Amino acid sequence: MTKQHRAVRTRLALIRSAAEQFEARGYVRASLSEISAGAGVSSGALHFHFANKAAVAEAVEHAAARALRRVAGRGRGGDGCALQRLVDVTHQVARLLCADVVVRAGLRLNAEAVAGRVRDLRREWRECVHELLTEAERKGELAAGMPPYRSSAVVLAATTGIEVLAREDPGWLARTSLTELWHLLLPCVAAPHLAGALDPAGTEPDRAEADVGEEAEVGGEPEVGREQDAGREAAVGGEQDAGREAAVGGEQDAGREPEVGEEQDVGREAEGALEEPGRAGLALR
Repeated sequence: MTKQHRAVRTRLALIRSAAEQFEARGYVRASLSEISAGAGVSSGALHFHFANKAAVAEAVEHAAARALRRVAGRGRGGDGCALQRLVDVTHQVARLLCADVVVRAGLRLNAEAVAGRVRDLRREWRECVHELLTEAERKGELAAGMPPYRSSAVVLAATTGIEVLAREDPGWLARTSLTELWHLLLPCVAAPHLAGALDPAGTEPDRAEADVGEEAEVGGEPEVGREQDAGREAAVGGEQDAGREAAVGGEQDAGREPEVGEEQDVGREAEGALEEPGRAGLALR
């Protein structure tokens, strides 16, 4: 593993550790020392990658936003019934929220405007829902008297409420919970001829999602979420121990200038690897 790859892994381990702290303790109470310890790296290594806690929070928020936009893009860019794609994307987001702490923490940070430089994900979710329902109206999939603005309000209120409730009880994000929700909503929203054609349980297998960087790699190394706990993987064992390599040698001295080709632009490398084209967006908050 090259020094640059190790540096990228260290950064990703720090992002995941920060997400765990932000989710458990909130932004104000989370400390940089706990974040570095959770990633298994020294404080010097953390400061090599991030100037302060706000910079770490921003990285968490950006990673979550990219994952959510990727999921939303699957629905907005798909074919077939728009209403079914809306059902499916809510199930996909729920699985993503259950599987990845970075997404959960990023959504909360965005809602609290902690980092403040990522686009409003709540507004992006509204746009995603409205776009799919507008398409549904164009295809004759909506019930009479349920124009997009009205059906959007119903779907947004329901999905936002479920996400908020799930902060205390993750069971609200279970497939069965969302299926029951759509059992109630679809007869009100969908045109009668679609009554037997739509699946409120979603049309994809019920599998764990880990979408933060799932398809983005730097030199073959997985980004955040390639495994569901990249932070833990980066902190345990041999070459996988990004913390130990960072704390012993490579990044021990936060003030050291990086060598040419080593870590000159680790932040851009890791962030850029997660970039997605377009602005399809999504958030359940």
